[in-house]
Parts: sequence; structure tokens; C-alpha cells
Amino acid sequence: MARLAFVGLTFFLLLSGCGSSSGEGDAPRRGQGNSSPPSVEAVQARDGTLPLEERMSGTVRARNQTAIYSELSQPVVAVEAQTGDYVEKGEPLVRLRRVTYEQQVRQAEAALRTAKAEAQGAQASLRGLRSQLKRTERLADQDFESQQQLESLRAQVEQAEATYEQAQAQVEQAESTLQERETALRRTVVRAPISGHVGQRNVQVGQRVGPDTRLYTIGDLDSVKVNVEVTDRMFGRIRPGQTARIHVPQQDTVLVAPVARMSPFLSEESYSAEAVIEVSNDPRLLNPGMFVEVDVAYGESERATIVPLSALYENPGSNARGVFVAPTLGTEIPVDVPEDFNADNPPPLTPPTPTTFRKVEVVAEGQQTAGIRGVEPGDWVVTVGKNQISAAGQGRVDARVRPMSWSRLMALQRLQDTDLLYDVLERQQRIAEQRFGGEDSTSSDSAQSSTGS
Repeated sequence: MARLAFVGLTFFLLLSGCGSSSGEGDAPRRGQGNSSPPSVEAVQARDGTLPLEERMSGTVRARNQTAIYSELSQPVVAVEAQTGDYVEKGEPLVRLRRVTYEQQVRQAEAALRTAKAEAQGAQASLRGLRSQLKRTERLADQDFESQQQLESLRAQVEQAEATYEQAQAQVEQAESTLQERETALRRTVVRAPISGHVGQRNVQVGQRVGPDTRLYTIGDLDSVKVNVEVTDRMFGRIRPGQTARIHVPQQDTVLVAPVARMSPFLSEESYSAEAVIEVSNDPRLLNPGMFVEVDVAYGESERATIVPLSALYENPGSNARGVFVAPTLGTEIPVDVPEDFNADNPPPLTPPTPTTFRKVEVVAEGQQTAGIRGVEPGDWVVTVGKNQISAAGQGRVDARVRPMSWSRLMALQRLQDTDLLYDVLERQQRIAEQRFGGEDSTSSDSAQSSTGS
């Protein structure tokens, strides 16, 4: 559909340019009676190879892009970061109500002090009993103490050891509780887990948030990644390290980066695998969430004659695929094609010159060009006006040809149909302003002359 819009609108632009050429639109046409030869555009075919590419749709994500959630369910008392802010790792983003957690920390601190005091008392008691046991053992060796007294002290020491171990366990438990309460208190301040730009703020003061509430999205915009889906048809062709061309929406810009990695597994649902392209984003042309078109080159075709895709024509009668060639251009009719195209002063149309349909074999097709056999490099092929030539008759048809440069044609093919339409409308507006402005000026001059006479 976009290609049809391109052809139709470009032909409208061509006709507008023809109408502005001085006297050319009214010249008599050769070989077609009183009918006017069609006006067409043509470029010169080239020799070369065609990059073999796969086009995929991709989604832009920031590097280390992550969603931020609260680990606690509490009301928000302060919002520290706004959408668009750059934050360093560890900076506070949101503060939650912390009164309950502060009380719990104080209680845990008190419980720890109590446990430590009890442990110290148990330790002192154990030391005293151990000292007494040693004296009793020396006296018992000299028969100054009975074995019954000795066994009783040993039992008391064992009991004291158990009491001390229990007190130590209570201290450890109190310390663990305090750490948990302090961790919960720290979590009342939601901090940035990474350095990056803040986006998609979804939090307000007074709002009660919880673990299921996304507060922000944070990511590093200096380097982004583009995730593309590689279908099972493409799977054997796409590999990490291949060159990817990312078409930036609304910028008429292409970023080049290698395929960084690719999943070896195809999804059972979509029959596709994810590939990741990492791109330097300076200047920041890509934003997270963008959908972009990505061309990944996986090789080159054999050498062939290269023509624009817009030059290919399928004969509706025979279904033969071919191109219309103007064989006298560059030989009998000299051609001068300026590289810089001026829409207000386009290259002139040639006198009526023969064009013929030539069947070709398409070797390979790219996004904008095709490699063919059946036409020689240097031949001039029609890119705009093929339907008009076909409608004018079979065999040789005379046409007036406007030679165009490859750079101009590629620029037109890259334009969306709406962009081309705006270009046409702006040009028509300029022509109208010049025309009516000239008439106003002439009328004014005539009025002044009449007044003067």
C-alpha cells in the first residue's frame, strides 16, 4: 500500500513539475497522433550486489530498565523524584509512613538489651559455679569433700551452661529481630536500585502503596537495547554479530549496531526467538517503548543489474515481470542529471523518446532495490509513469522522460505517503503564491500606470 501511494503521489508531483516547465507540456508528440506522450521519470541501472536483509519490528528498552515497587504496604508521605529526573543509585525516590516501624525498632532494641543482661547474668553464674567446682575437685582428691557434694556441683554447672546457652540464643534472636525491624524501617524509603532516568511515575503523596504497586520505571537512556522477534523462517539466517539497521521513527535517521545476542529457543506460542540489539543512544533518538523497524543483513546476492523496486512492473496481460527501458537516453539523447534536486526547478523533460517493455529475471529484492537480469548496467529504466506507458499501447511507446538521480529517488522511496503528500501540497502552495502574487503585482502596476496617465 505504501509503495502504491508512493508511485501515485510521485506521479502527481511529476505532472506538477511538467506543468511548470516552460512550453514543454504543449509540444507535439511523436508516434501517437494528437495524443500527448506520457511524462515519466527514469534512473540509470547500476551494476552491483544487493544486500540480503530481513525486516523485523522491534521494541526499544532502556539498558537496565526496571520497574520500581515498594516492599511495604504503607501510605506515601513524600515523593522525592519526578518524571524525567536523573537519579544515582541509592537516591531516595519515595518516603512511606514509618511511625509503626520506628516503634518496632525501639521495642526490638529494648528486648535485645534485656536478653544481653540475662545472658551476662547467666555467664556470671556459670563462672562462679565452675570456680567452685574446681576447688571442690581439689578437696575431693584429698578426701576433704564428699563425692556426693562433687556430683551436685557438676550437675549445677551443667545446668548453668544450659542456661547460658539459652540466654545466648535469646540474644541472637533479639539481634535478628532488631535487624528485621531496622530493615523494614529502611524500606520505608524506596531508593533507586540503579542510576538512570525516572519515567512513568505512578505515585502521589497520601496514596497507599504495596508490593503490587508500580511506582516508577528507571533506565539508563545513554545505551538502549532493541528487542526483535526472529521468526522460524528467519531463524537459520540471523546470527549474533550481524549488522542491524534501526530506522528511527519521525527522524529519517538510521542507526547501525550489531546483533548482540539471540535466544537459541523458539517460543511454542509465537514460533519466534528474541534477539537483542544494543545501541548507543547519543544523541537520544530512541526512547523506551518505541516501536522501530529493523533490517538485519545476512549476506549479499550474486552480482546483477540493480534497479529501484519502483522500476519493476508486472504486465497485467501476460503476468510477465519486467521494466520499461528508454534505450536512446544517454546515447542519442544527452542526459544531465544534477545531484541536488530542486522541486521548483526540476531537470527538464526530454523530447519524445521511445520506451519498450523488457522482461527481466529478479535475482533478489531488498527494501528499496532489486537485482535483475535482462537489463544492462547503464540502461535507463522508468520508475514513475509505467502505467501510463502501458496504457498508451503495446510495443514501442514514445514518452517524455525526466532523468532522475539515485539519491533523489531513494529519498522519495523512504518518504511515507503522508510526507510526500505534504511535500506536494507545499510545492503547489508556493506555485500558487508565485502565480497569484505576480497577478496582484501586475494589477497594481497597471493601476498605477492608469493613475499616472
